[in-house]
Amino acid sequence: MTPMYLDHFGMAAAPFSIAPDPRYLFMSQRHREALAHLLYGVKSDDGFVVLTGEVGTGKTTICRCLLEQLPADCELALVFNPKLSVLELLATVCEEFRIPVPETDPGVKAYVDRINAWLLGVHARGRMAVLVIDEAQSLEPEVLEQIRLLTNLETNQRKLLRILLLGQPQLRELLARPDMAQLSQRIVARYHLGPLSRTDTKGYVAHRLAAAGAKGEIFSPAALDRLYRLSGGTPRLVNIIADRSLLGAYVHGRDRVDGATVLRSGREVLGERRRARGPIRAALIALGGLGSAAALVAGYLNYDAGPAAARAPQAAVVPAAATVPVGLATPEPSPPPAVPAVQAASPDPGPAAGAAPRPLAKKPAADILRPGSRGAAVERLRHDLAQALGTPAAASPNPVFDAELAEEVRRYQAAEGLPITGMVGPLTRARLAEAAKPAEDQKKEQ
Repeated sequence: MTPMYLDHFGMAAAPFSIAPDPRYLFMSQRHREALAHLLYGVKSDDGFVVLTGEVGTGKTTICRCLLEQLPADCELALVFNPKLSVLELLATVCEEFRIPVPETDPGVKAYVDRINAWLLGVHARGRMAVLVIDEAQSLEPEVLEQIRLLTNLETNQRKLLRILLLGQPQLRELLARPDMAQLSQRIVARYHLGPLSRTDTKGYVAHRLAAAGAKGEIFSPAALDRLYRLSGGTPRLVNIIADRSLLGAYVHGRDRVDGATVLRSGREVLGERRRARGPIRAALIALGGLGSAAALVAGYLNYDAGPAAARAPQAAVVPAAATVPVGLATPEPSPPPAVPAVQAASPDPGPAAGAAPRPLAKKPAADILRPGSRGAAVERLRHDLAQALGTPAAASPNPVFDAELAEEVRRYQAAEGLPITGMVGPLTRARLAEAAKPAEDQKKEQ
C-alpha cells in the first residue's frame, strides 16, 4: 500500500517500509562488521559463523545483502523456519540444495548419505555449499547436534559444508550450554549486532529519505532526537515511528516533522510509556489505606495545575480505617506507639484519629509560570519549548508569558500526556528538562 504522504513530501517511494529492501540498506560500522563476519564464514573452509542481534536490528537485511555478494560458484540453502525435527530439517536441506531423496520413508542415515554424496560431487566440481539458518534460536538441541554432525562431512583438506547461524540473543545462551560445547568449539566467528547509535540513527533516516527521493531536511533536530530515544536505535522501530510521524505531519498540513509529532506517533506505536503507577503504588503501600492513596493521587495530578485545580470540587475521601476486606475479622487495635517528645511538642499535631488525611501540600503559587508572568524564567521556558517542539527559537528574547506562549505550553502538555492547563509547574518543568537531555547527550558525543 502506497503511503498517502508521498506527494506531499515529494517522494517517489515509501522511505520507511519494514520490508528488507536492499535499496535502503544503510551500512553503519556495526552492519559492515557483521557482513564481514558472514563473508568470512562463506570463504573459510571450516566451522560455523554465528550472527546474533535483537529483534529488528537488521540481521535478515544483512543476510540478503550477503546473498547478493556470494560468489558464482556457491550452492546455497536457506532455512527460514527452523522449528523443525531432525528429519524435517534434513528434508528441508535436501529440498533447498535440490538433492533427490528416496520415495520411501527415509531415516536420518538415508538423508545424511544423500547429502554427503551430493557435497562430494559439489567439491569435485570446484564449487562450495553454504547453509544459512535464520531464527536459529528456535532450533531444538538435538537438531543443533545433527547440524554439527553435518560439518563432519569433509575431505582431508576442507569441510564440505559452511554453516551460518542467525538468531536472537537467546541463540548465544543456547550455544553456551554445556551440552553444546562441541558445537561451540567449531564456531570460527561470532558477532552480536547491536542497535544504531544516535549519530547512525540520524544518518539512517537521512539515507532512507534520500533513497526515496525526498529533498531537504524533513525531520527537525528535535524530532530526530526524540525518534532515537523512542526507538532505542532499533531500525525496525525507527521505520515504524518515522512512517507514522510523516503521516501525522501530512494530516496536519506541515512540511516538517517536529518533536511533538514524533512523540505522539511513538505513543501510538509503542503505547503509553510514562505512567504514574509506580510512585502512587509505593505511596499506597506506605500510607496503608485507600483514603490516603486517593488524597495522594488528587494532589499528584493537581500538582502542576495551580490554584485553579485547588478550587475544583474533590470527591469525598473515605478514611482508611473504614475499609475492611470482606471475609476477614477486624483485628484488635494495637496499642499506639510511643510519641517522641520532639513530635509531641510540634505545633502541628496532624489530623485527629479517624479523620480524612490532608491533601498533598503544593508548591507556592509563585513557582508556577502562567499568563502575565515575566522575567528570565519565561525566557528560559520559551527556549526549552522551542527545543522540545522542534520549532525555531525567537530572534529576540521575550520575557512576557503571553497568550501565544500559553498555547505552545498547552500543545506540549497535550503531546506529553500532562494536564493541559497552559501553566508551567513542577511536572511540566521536569518533562521539559527530560526533553533537553538529547541535546546535552549530543554535545557530549561531539
